[in-house]
Amino acid sequence: MSGLATDTAFLQAASVGLINMVFTLLAMSLIDKIGRKRLMGIGSIGMIVSLITTAYLFQHGKGDVGILIPLLVFIASFAFSQGAVIWVFISEVFPNKVRASGQSFGTFVHWFWAAVMTWSFPIIAVMPGGGTIAFGFFAVAMILQFGFVIKYFPETKGKVLEEELA
Repeated sequence: MSGLATDTAFLQAASVGLINMVFTLLAMSLIDKIGRKRLMGIGSIGMIVSLITTAYLFQHGKGDVGILIPLLVFIASFAFSQGAVIWVFISEVFPNKVRASGQSFGTFVHWFWAAVMTWSFPIIAVMPGGGTIAFGFFAVAMILQFGFVIKYFPETKGKVLEEELA
């Protein structure tokens, strides 16, 4: 769909894995220094820009290596934010009396929507304009997520587990 040659599939997968690892390690080294909310915000912006760029490239029929760059930016942004932060965040945000239930629910919601996206993407992608529709939808979802993080996510950095998070 992107126009990339199938003989470069290994290189593409290796690039994704390397970027994911490097930016996850970077996030892990910064999470206690700059905070969970800031990492989520920075990563959200990177994901929004990369998804809009990818949708634009699909809309205008520009594929090949050019499409790989915003996708790698997306992977880096995800690994730097949601990929690393969300698991720390859900372990800290709930009070002790509901922590197990809260983490279970948060994990369920995460994997439920990951499954829905994984199952629906191939169906949407083969439709006319599918790349534009799929990546445009994900961009809108990330814009909403960014607003949610800014407005509702408490910062848990440096807080004691039972401390009020306001």
